[in-house]
Amino acid sequence: MYGRGKDDQDAAESTTDPGFVSFFSGLPKKSPESGTLRLFHRQGPDEFYSCYGPDALFVANYVFHTNSVIKYLGHGGRATGLPTVHLKTSVAQSLLRDALTVKQLKVEIYVPESGQGKRAAKFQLDKEASPGNLQQVEDIIFSNSDLTTAPIVMAITLASTPAAGGKAKLKTVGIAYADTSMRELGVADFVDNELYSNTESLIIQLGVKEAVIPLGTGKTSERDLDLNKLKSVLDRCGVVMTERKPSEFRDKNVADDVPRLLVATPGSSSADATATIPQLSLPNAKCALNALLGYLSLLADPANHNAWSICTHDLEQYMKLDASALRALNLVDMAGNAGPSNKNTTLLGLLNKCKTAQGTRMLGTWLKQPLVNLHEIQKRQELVQIFFDDANARQTLQDEYLKMMPDMHRLGRRFQKGLASLENVVRVYQVVFKLPGMIEALEGVQTETPEHTALIEETYLKELREKEASLSKYSEMVEQTLDLDQLDHHNYVVKPDYDEQLQELHGKLQGAVDKLDQEHRKVGEDLNIELDKKLHLENNATYGYCFRLTKNDAKGIANKKDKYIELATNKSGVYFVTKKLKTIAADHKELTQAYSRKQSGLVKEIVAIAATYTPVMESLDSIIAHLDVIISFAHVSVNAPITYVKPKVVERGNGSLILKEARHPCLEVQDEVNFIPNDVEMIKDKSEFQIITGPNMGGKSTYIRQAGVIALMAQTGCFVPCDEATLPIFDSVLCRVGAGDSQLKGVSTFMAEMLETATILRSATKDSLIIIDELGRGTSTYDGFGLAWAISEHIASHIHAFCLFATHFHELTALDQQLPHVTNLHVVAHVSGDAHAALDASDITLLYKVEPGVSDQSFGIHVARLANFPENVVRLAKRKADELEDFGSEDKKQRPPSNISTEVTEEGLQIVEDLLKSWAGEPDDEDVEMADADDSPEAQLEELKRIVEANREKIDGNEWLKTVIAAL
Repeated sequence: MYGRGKDDQDAAESTTDPGFVSFFSGLPKKSPESGTLRLFHRQGPDEFYSCYGPDALFVANYVFHTNSVIKYLGHGGRATGLPTVHLKTSVAQSLLRDALTVKQLKVEIYVPESGQGKRAAKFQLDKEASPGNLQQVEDIIFSNSDLTTAPIVMAITLASTPAAGGKAKLKTVGIAYADTSMRELGVADFVDNELYSNTESLIIQLGVKEAVIPLGTGKTSERDLDLNKLKSVLDRCGVVMTERKPSEFRDKNVADDVPRLLVATPGSSSADATATIPQLSLPNAKCALNALLGYLSLLADPANHNAWSICTHDLEQYMKLDASALRALNLVDMAGNAGPSNKNTTLLGLLNKCKTAQGTRMLGTWLKQPLVNLHEIQKRQELVQIFFDDANARQTLQDEYLKMMPDMHRLGRRFQKGLASLENVVRVYQVVFKLPGMIEALEGVQTETPEHTALIEETYLKELREKEASLSKYSEMVEQTLDLDQLDHHNYVVKPDYDEQLQELHGKLQGAVDKLDQEHRKVGEDLNIELDKKLHLENNATYGYCFRLTKNDAKGIANKKDKYIELATNKSGVYFVTKKLKTIAADHKELTQAYSRKQSGLVKEIVAIAATYTPVMESLDSIIAHLDVIISFAHVSVNAPITYVKPKVVERGNGSLILKEARHPCLEVQDEVNFIPNDVEMIKDKSEFQIITGPNMGGKSTYIRQAGVIALMAQTGCFVPCDEATLPIFDSVLCRVGAGDSQLKGVSTFMAEMLETATILRSATKDSLIIIDELGRGTSTYDGFGLAWAISEHIASHIHAFCLFATHFHELTALDQQLPHVTNLHVVAHVSGDAHAALDASDITLLYKVEPGVSDQSFGIHVARLANFPENVVRLAKRKADELEDFGSEDKKQRPPSNISTEVTEEGLQIVEDLLKSWAGEPDDEDVEMADADDSPEAQLEELKRIVEANREKIDGNEWLKTVIAAL
């Protein structure tokens, strides 16, 4: 059930001393629910892991999906005891990987205290890991799998500085981050707004897994309020938070520590290194960097010395994305799910046809960091075009070369930590062996222009040739030292003739093997039994070298006990030896141990030499990753249901967004989906703000999201799912789509919606693309409409960003009467019969086409009927909707339509006032006589009609009056 037989389970339970229960109860309370998973590693021949208490319950449900695996310690094994689950090593490794990379938990691994054996009652903390810091467990959890996402951990410090010429304070943010898998440090220091939207963009760009932040004071100080705002941003981005003492966020020793970590520059000294590291001049980032180095304990591991690089991250060099955009555009799976069933549900899954782990990591980075430099975008596009056109080169490079490439950053890390083996040495050798063929394949790529040929040369060939030359000595070293003939048998051994002593031992060892074979033949002849098929010579784990016969064939040795020593009998047969075999086996064992000791020393020398090539390996790794992503883009573009096209990207502020027959890349590849394409045309200063109305399920959300996805794809350099595409460079894509409740954190749907919208209003510029879906649903209709109108008007008239706004507030469509660059679109639904009549008389067909104009209703009840609601529920909904519409119409009669200007309304009111004064004015003598004669209501009504007819020209000339009369 969970990888251990019943005997193993019983043994595992029996190894736990009763004192362990009291030891466990004394540990600080931690559980998966609080964010930490605790495992106990029991080492030895029958190595396994155990979980207890809440951790055991979590493992039983998450890993095994049943509580039957739970045992109980203490209280006679009853359910009142301590819940326990045992895991074999492979299952524990998989659990650790999922806990850290999918569930975003922190992990603690305990081992028995020194001197305690199987029945250990006390344990000590051996390893700690978190989503952003996998250093101590990296070799455990990725021993049989690749690291496809970079574990980025970030430290953040906040400061307030007075703004120039006023009392207002600027929010200054200092950032330091580390990618422990790539051994890269980065810093950033910038001014942010009260919502920390720049920090949010930076977190998304880097794909941060964990953030180290200062511990709050627990008071309602300005600093604590700022920290709470920061925590809400981190929570929205799904980042694990680790709080540390504020004293750690000081630049105490960072100027001395950082130079020790960085790769040394030839000719430089530690004295001048500090002055030449510009990142140390950023005051707030320097404080964050000190906290980060302390949290990761980088200086405590000598393997980190002179192995890291540092850079400054410029927030403006990439498109800004917020957490809502990540969800709305389905960029990555926010839940962390993986597997074939999810490969087309996210943009990362769809575009990931990479053959290497490093390629997958780079693709994830590119999607979160779309470019804003036109030259770099076009350069990637041209590379994609080259491999788009040459199918043979694309397939050859993918199947014959990229598929064979290991993750050399991880290999380099093993070399630097002294954990590499001969197998790792051979893996690098195989890469070097493949390089000439890869270079030849790239040289043979068919290009249309000399510019394309030069681009392949500049981007790949020049660098690959340099790396091939640098690694040529590596190949010679491997060929001289390793026995390559043994690789076919997966044996990684040193050549015997590489060392005189090793060769001598190898000769003696070979002689011992020959003697074993001679004894084998001799015994076979003596017993008259066929060798190998019946008489087996085995190196048994318990008995060493011995012979084995079946029980039937072993009858012959019963009468020769002076020659043959019987060792054991079981279902496999009878095990026995001869005195001579025992002597030869002992010699063989001694020689084997001597050979292993000598070879082990030589292996260390070989690995040490190979480790000197680590910088070249890592540089080569980046080139391979880049090539892998570009070819993946080309592969997806060619093999889409309808081939993607190269978009025309123009400088920001200079163009319009025009997409012909645009499609959503993830939806069009879903099974049984016949996707209906639509045009998107947003002309700057003419139709840059578009309001989309229409029925539920009609395709509004898909229409607006696909525009955002296509913009993002274009700025990563990929081709896009359109027949034709022209796009400006967007500095950000900001979304407000489907905010969910965070009630456990005290944030309602509406509050989450308002926070996301506030971020948009603070962050957007005229070069942004804004996507808003159903804003204002979380409150009353009137409040929701008021907010939607105000927000729309502000974006359209003040920010002037490109905006797609999907809504069910049909009154919002009147905005196009006030602002010339606002246009209305609607998704088409065909209704047979009268849509306003009884539901029996009408039916709805959703056409998923977007056309100009306004939709006059939402068809929500029709859609409910399509969803097979009970008929009585549908009819009641229809009746109540009609009642509400009638109630609303009475209210509407009191208010002028929103598309009539104030001036026209005031003019109409003045006309009505004049008419009423005329009707109620002082009568003359003749009128008095008439009035005395006929002062009836009928006569007064006739007088009013006469006055109205006399002023008919004025009345017909006023739009507001005409509307009021029509309503009456």
